[in-house]
Amino acid sequence: MTNPSLHDNSPHRRGFLYDLGRLAPALFLVKGAFAEELVLTPAQTEGPFYPDKLPLDTDNDLLIINDSITPAVGDVTWLSGRIMDRSGQPVRNAAIEIWQVDSHGAYLHSKTGNREKRDTNFQGYGRFLTGSTGEYLFRTVKPVAYPGRTPHIHFAIKTPKHDKFITQCYIKGDPHNARDGVLNDIKDAKARDSVLVPFVPIEHSRIGEITARFDVVLGFTPDA
Repeated sequence: MTNPSLHDNSPHRRGFLYDLGRLAPALFLVKGAFAEELVLTPAQTEGPFYPDKLPLDTDNDLLIINDSITPAVGDVTWLSGRIMDRSGQPVRNAAIEIWQVDSHGAYLHSKTGNREKRDTNFQGYGRFLTGSTGEYLFRTVKPVAYPGRTPHIHFAIKTPKHDKFITQCYIKGDPHNARDGVLNDIKDAKARDSVLVPFVPIEHSRIGEITARFDVVLGFTPDA
């Protein structure tokens, strides 16, 4: 299956982003982890740069804003995963928010660093609501480092009966990780490893796309 073009804003392209049943196998790996092998995803700080004004477009494609024909600059990344409870069961109707810097290290926030260089074609924030499998998908750019922080993506997950659970995911093997205070504040090695995500080139992608999978294990039963 070929991914939609960056410049194709047809209903087919936009609709693709919500149709998990048509995703390429490279984006969703085989499920089935045993509950005893699961590590609870550690909670982390929201940080100071949650958008202070949400964009007009808040879908799960952060590369294209509304009907623009100009995509954001950066390494195109298909970020997917599954939201699970502590027993490994999928969490449906989980509202997921992500926010991150653009390729210049700027957030969608009035006080962000590098504000004058912010990529106005980058949405900077996205939302997704999980279905029965607990799967989610975002198209974004690979995060970059900025002063004081290693590359990361912020996640906020809310279920119908629970307040937001906030965490962050990181690029496994990035040299900045060793000096990042927020990441290394996770003292448990297994918990810290659970937020380190391989960002892997998609084979045969003509535009050098990347895939990354971040599974989130919540420390509660959503219906309780």
